[in-house]
Amino acid sequence: MSFDYNTQRKRMSLPEYGRNVLKMIEHIKSIEDAEERNRAARTVIQIMGNLNPNLRDVTDFRHKLWDHLMIIADFDLSVDSPYAPPDRTKLSAKPNRVPYHNGETKYAHYGQIIPSLIEAAAAMEDGEEKDYLTTLILNQMKKDYLTWNKAQVADELIIRDLTDISGGRLRVPENFRMADIKELLVQPKSKTQQGRFQGRPQDKYMGRSGKQGKKKHKNGH
Repeated sequence: MSFDYNTQRKRMSLPEYGRNVLKMIEHIKSIEDAEERNRAARTVIQIMGNLNPNLRDVTDFRHKLWDHLMIIADFDLSVDSPYAPPDRTKLSAKPNRVPYHNGETKYAHYGQIIPSLIEAAAAMEDGEEKDYLTTLILNQMKKDYLTWNKAQVADELIIRDLTDISGGRLRVPENFRMADIKELLVQPKSKTQQGRFQGRPQDKYMGRSGKQGKKKHKNGH
C-alpha cells in the first residue's frame, strides 16, 4: 500500500488556493476548444475569489486574481485574460537589500529621545530653564538605564554619559541630587506630581503645548 504525500506532489506556487485549484488549472490547459477554455478560466477566477476574499480589499482585485491564475499555471495557459500577465522575472528577483543604521549604538539603551533632549538643552542659554531641563534628562537617563539593566547604577556613570553625549556642553547643576531607584521605578506618580510637570520646559521639547492655566486664589492674588 502506497501513500500520496504532499512532498511528492507538484510544488504549488500559491498554496493558499489549495491543490484543487491547481488541478482545475491543469485541467484547463488540456481543453482544446478556446471558448470553453476561456469559460473554464473565468469560472476558476470566481472560485479563487471566494477562496481568498481578503483580496477584495485590494484595489483592482480581479487583476490580482488573473495574475495569480497565470502564476499557478506557471505562465503556461492560453486564455483571453483582460489583463497583461505579470512579469515573470520580477517574481524571481531578489528583494532590495534593507538598509540598516550602522551609526552610534554605544548609548542605545537611552533611546532616541534622550540625545534629542540633550542637544536641545545644550543649545539653550545658561540659566534656570537649562539647569531644570538638564536635571530632568539626568533622571530620565537613570530610569532608562535601570529599565535596561535592572542592576544598580552609580550616578557618576549617568553624569559621565551625559557629558559624553553632550560633548561636554552640559554640566550638572549645583546641589543637584539624582532621584533614587524607588523614586524612579517603584513609587507611582500622583495626580499632583503629574500636574506639577505641566508647563515645564521639557513639555515643549517633548512636543507638548507647555501651557498651564494659573489658578486664582480666593483672595484674588
